[in-house]
Amino acid sequence: MQKIQNTNRHLKAIAYWLFFCCFSVFCMIIVGAITRLSESGLSIVEWKPLLGAIPPLNEEEWRQVFEQYKSSPEYHKKNFWMSLSDFKSIFFWEWFHRLLGRLIGVFYAVPFMFFLVKSWIPKGYKLKLLIAFLLGGAQGFMGWYMVKSGLVDIPAVSHYRLCAHLSLALLIYGYMLWLGLGFRKMAATYTPNPDTGLYTHGWVTLGILTLTILWGAFTAGLDAGLVYNDTFPMMGDKWIPEELWFYKPLWLNIFENHAVVQFAHRWLAIITAITVISFVLHSMRKKRREIWFPALGIFIFLQVGLGIATLFSGVALPVAVLHQGGAVTILTLLLCAMHAVKSKQLPHQQPR
Repeated sequence: MQKIQNTNRHLKAIAYWLFFCCFSVFCMIIVGAITRLSESGLSIVEWKPLLGAIPPLNEEEWRQVFEQYKSSPEYHKKNFWMSLSDFKSIFFWEWFHRLLGRLIGVFYAVPFMFFLVKSWIPKGYKLKLLIAFLLGGAQGFMGWYMVKSGLVDIPAVSHYRLCAHLSLALLIYGYMLWLGLGFRKMAATYTPNPDTGLYTHGWVTLGILTLTILWGAFTAGLDAGLVYNDTFPMMGDKWIPEELWFYKPLWLNIFENHAVVQFAHRWLAIITAITVISFVLHSMRKKRREIWFPALGIFIFLQVGLGIATLFSGVALPVAVLHQGGAVTILTLLLCAMHAVKSKQLPHQQPR
């Protein structure tokens, strides 16, 4: 019995560690949104994985960093008016974003090594936890690869690379959350008992939600929220923007035309809302009592409202950041709901 209790305590510790790392990634995504919306992402033109954690500590170092920035296309074509004090404000968000990334690596690596040395990690999970660490390292490279796209000729990062950067962040977040939920269940009394229909419905919903978030990244990367931002759901006085028909090859419009990218994001969001609501209603028919399902129903309405508010506000920073945070919150609730559907609790048996 004592051994079982110790094992359960170890499993809970791993689960809470993973949840803390998820919270850290959530904060990273929010800071990333602020960095993008405040146009701070190109303020640091070097990538120093270790020494870059230390900000300029005196005026001479600040002047050196500012001189490096002056060599970038963004300074020459957009921010040539900036003084050193103006530069410091945009430098902060990019530096803080990178610092959080480094800290998350530490938050993950140190406990992971501890659990590994103490042999607390169950059989079959060492590789799974190592994969999350490797994905984190890949995210660091992806972030710099994204920034490099804005340091060549055009002072803006590639919206494709921005989308890839956000996608990898969400993959890491979702992967760690799923693992954490699994460890939490291993410490309780659950047995596999999936509701196949509802579980499949959840995967469909997850796919559509993910697609919508990715088109949100395209929208942000192209500043597409700044066009047709005074009407909804119509695009000006039309249901379909006229740009759909005459810009570039037709198939490329949905990826690169500002108006069409926003149009796609709008309707993907509406389809997502309908799919999420249908998933919640499906759970009610199945008499599911977990809190994740009603919370999903509430937050999807809030998210649609935040999306419309972001549009009408001209992508005001506070509203847009809340909108991105809302997307990650819905992803969280959906994954928790899907994990709940995978098994049922047996309250009157000893933990496994």
